Amino acid sequence: MTTLENRPNTALVVIDVQNSVVSAAFERDGVVANIGTLVEKARREQVPVVWVQDSADGRAQGSDAWQIVPELSPSAADSLIDKKYGDAFEDTNLESVLSELGVGRLIVAGAQTDACIRSTLHGAFTRGYDVTLVRDAHTTEDQTAWGAPPPEQVIAHTNLYWTYQAAPGRTAGTVATSEVDFASAS
Repeated sequence: MTTLENRPNTALVVIDVQNSVVSAAFERDGVVANIGTLVEKARREQVPVVWVQDSADGRAQGSDAWQIVPELSPSAADSLIDKKYGDAFEDTNLESVLSELGVGRLIVAGAQTDACIRSTLHGAFTRGYDVTLVRDAHTTEDQTAWGAPPPEQVIAHTNLYWTYQAAPGRTAGTVATSEVDFASAS
């Protein structure tokens, strides 16, 4: 039900699953495995996969820190987006890539829940996309030393509020990896 005209397609957007971003992430291995499952399913169903890589904070393009984790591999058919801000739409070509693909619905996974995931969810939603967060395929690191709740609470809270997100002409929500249906609306 996206508000974007002539954009009936869905894309899987994988955010910042990079060596330095998820090295200390909560339940890293399980989340990476779930993302791998989503990527395989998207490819089987010929759904575009868009990889977002953050090149800020010491993650120079091409460096080991910047690389996608070794368990996951972008294919030549996938789109790669370089970003420097939390919202993957800010100062990137993400919007034009999605427009060319006819995408109006996003399935989102990756890291960090309380930063780039949250920013991109809201950025996409305010731009008119239908946005589904895969509740067991995003993670963050422990930021309790700086006053944040423990990572499991950050993840749970994000899942809770995104489940009930609403706006005219758009849908939002959460699903588990096993429930992702690339063919239907949220």
